Amino acid sequence: MTTPHWDPAQYLRHAGHRARPFTDLLARIPALPGDPPRIADLGCGPGNVTALLAERWPTARITGYDNAPEMLDKAHVDHEGPTAGGGRLDFAPADARTWTPAEPYDLIVSNATLQWVPGHAGRFPDWIAGLRPGGVFAFQVPDNTDAPLHALMRDLAGTPRWRGRLTGVLRRTDSVHTPAAYLDGLTRLGCAADVWRTTYFHVLTGEDPVLDWVKGTGLRPALTALADDPEARDAFVAEYRDLLREAYPSAAYGTVLPFRRLFAVAVKGA
Repeated sequence: MTTPHWDPAQYLRHAGHRARPFTDLLARIPALPGDPPRIADLGCGPGNVTALLAERWPTARITGYDNAPEMLDKAHVDHEGPTAGGGRLDFAPADARTWTPAEPYDLIVSNATLQWVPGHAGRFPDWIAGLRPGGVFAFQVPDNTDAPLHALMRDLAGTPRWRGRLTGVLRRTDSVHTPAAYLDGLTRLGCAADVWRTTYFHVLTGEDPVLDWVKGTGLRPALTALADDPEARDAFVAEYRDLLREAYPSAAYGTVLPFRRLFAVAVKGA
């Protein structure tokens, strides 16, 4: 899989829909052991949902971590600093593939990031070990690699015209595990785990809104791989756009994008 270059402005074009799963995740997180709590957000992106943590835990000391300089620059400008409740919101570079807590945390949370981290379940022991007793590890990931959104992208990338440029570039179909696998793994690490799935039916508006959505996330590796050849990049996007138009037809009220997500909340034992 190609490490994508990110575009914060494109990502934030659908910020409301993208933030909703995070608010649903936060609603299931119980009281934290520390006062004030110490919180890490792995894969904070532009920081817009990291800021929601300060609303839930106003006194918390929160650090958002990301390995994309473009996203961190946006987060620093828009959200860093003291919070209204007396806490603090900071952002720092880190890669979830190697990040290990350097101090005890009350909450380690990750929003729509782990699907980009090969072998991420192998990082859970270190993250759980970095929690205080009673601390929480919580995450949500897209769980829809079988949806037309991704299947059509993979099929197109595998055609003779594109396979030479895009083989191995896109996110793998096994980038997210089953709910049962996460439940089993987290429970074996001594946690009380709650795992569930939800399918959102986002109503998107505008011209080619599904393409506009995926340009901010799943299509980024292909856009990055073709960045040195704008003509080829535009041709690939045009072919993919036509496939999406057929798979996700528009209605008078907009275009419906069904989007399944997987959630987990794990509370560390005493």
